[in-house]
Amino acid sequence: MSPEAAGHAEPHGESHAGRLNWLRAGVLGANDGIVSTAGLVIGVAAATTERGPVFTAGLAGLAAGALSMAVGEYVSVSTQRDSEQALIAKEIRELREEPEAELAELAEIYVGKGLSPDLAARVAEQLTAHDALGAHAEAELGIDPENYTNPWHAAWASMIAFTVGALLPVLAIVLPPVAWRVPVTVVAVVLALAATGLLSARLGDSSARRATVRVVAGGIVAMAVTFGIGSLVGTQVG
Repeated sequence: MSPEAAGHAEPHGESHAGRLNWLRAGVLGANDGIVSTAGLVIGVAAATTERGPVFTAGLAGLAAGALSMAVGEYVSVSTQRDSEQALIAKEIRELREEPEAELAELAEIYVGKGLSPDLAARVAEQLTAHDALGAHAEAELGIDPENYTNPWHAAWASMIAFTVGALLPVLAIVLPPVAWRVPVTVVAVVLALAATGLLSARLGDSSARRATVRVVAGGIVAMAVTFGIGSLVGTQVG
C-alpha cells in the first residue's frame, strides 16, 4: 500500500456497516439507560425522601429496561436478517433461472455508477464469473451473503450498554445526602450524556456539537418532566 493510500485509509464494506450497527445499538442502549433510569429515580426522589423506594425503582427500571432493549434489538435485527435471507434466496433463484437478464442488470448498475457500457459489461462478466451471487447481492441489494447481521450481537450490545448507562443515575441518586441527591444526579447525567453524544459523533464522523446538544437537551427535559410529576404526586399523596 502506498503512503498516500495508507494515509487515506477509510472503513469500507462490512466492517463499516458492522461498526455502525454496533454503534447504533450501543449508543441507543446507553442513552436510553441513562435518561429513562434518571427520569425514573428523580421522579421517585421528588415524591419521597426515603432511599429504599428510590433504589428499588432504579433497580426495577434497570432490569426491565435492559431486558426490553435486548428483546427489541433481537426482534428488530432478526426481522432484518430474515429479510436479507429472503432477498438472497430470490437472487439465487433469478441467477439460476435468468442468468443473462441478471448479467444485463448488473451491467446497467455499473453504467449508472458512471462506467461506459462496454466497460460495465466486462466488469459485470468478470465479477459474475468470479462470484456471481456475491457480486449481484452487493451491487443490487447491498448485502454480503457470507455475513448476515447478527441479532445476538445487537441484543447483547444494547442490554449491556443500557445496564452500564442505568447504573450511573441509580448510584448518583442513592449515595449522596438527601439534599444533594437530585443535583448530583442531574450533573452526573448531563456529563454522561455529553460523553455518549461526543463518542457517537466521533465514531460516526458527525458533528460533535450537534450530537452532544441533542442528547443533553433531551435528558434535561426528561428529568425536569419526571421531577415535576414526582413533586406533584408526592404532594398530593402526602
